[in-house]
Amino acid sequence: MYEEILYEVADPVATITLHRPAQLNAWTDRMAAEVKHALAAAESDRRVVVIVLTGAGRGFCAGADLQRLKAITEGERGMQAPPELADADPGDPSVGASFRGNYTYLMSIRKPVVAAINGACAGMAMPIALSCDVRFASDRAVFTTAFSRRGLIAEWGLSWLLPRLVGPAHALDLCFSARKVDAAEAERIGLVNRVFPHDELLARTREWAEEVAANCSPTSMRIMKRQVYQHLTETLAHAEQEAVRLMVESFDRPDFREGVLSFLEKRAPKFERV
Repeated sequence: MYEEILYEVADPVATITLHRPAQLNAWTDRMAAEVKHALAAAESDRRVVVIVLTGAGRGFCAGADLQRLKAITEGERGMQAPPELADADPGDPSVGASFRGNYTYLMSIRKPVVAAINGACAGMAMPIALSCDVRFASDRAVFTTAFSRRGLIAEWGLSWLLPRLVGPAHALDLCFSARKVDAAEAERIGLVNRVFPHDELLARTREWAEEVAANCSPTSMRIMKRQVYQHLTETLAHAEQEAVRLMVESFDRPDFREGVLSFLEKRAPKFERV
């Protein structure tokens, strides 16, 4: 049913590829619905430990499709998701409303979501990439917020996401100027976790995912992801107290026993997939 993305599962990774290469994968309402549907499929698939979001061709995503922007200038607003995709509802509602927005719902997905940024990442692609848990970039990647040059504002939660990654001064520089940032600067200021040679990006991303899948508890990662995002809006005291409660709960799970025994027995752990 997908027209604008590709979806592939190769244990332990699900790869969602934005697939409008001739338009640098410019974002459309249909693409949004397809990505959400694919994320729901990956989240429920026990073969999948890590989800990768990337782009086809030269770009990750050039932002909103220009024809869609033109329609908005003429008074058109939201469009309905295709009926066959409309019921997809990925993510954990218990994370809270702050992480269940139009694109910030990525932060509520119960599995790690990695953005493999293979090229241009512009406009609304920025908050989408920033809502992923980890960002790896090609050395050819280029980033721009773009909004101020279109008479727009910091869209889709960017004003919350960006300062928490790079600090308010860098965030305001990138928002005010909408200048282009190359991969090296993006890594230096904390916009991305790591930069790889372009031709190695997907392979190196998969290596990271395979290492995580082989050595880390999916249940632990799910809980830690929720902790990190929820605690961004809580006090240190609350975060520490909740961590104690969650730690005690973890003592009763099979993964704790397996983690300890596998370390003592000098073997790879066998954690249950979720």
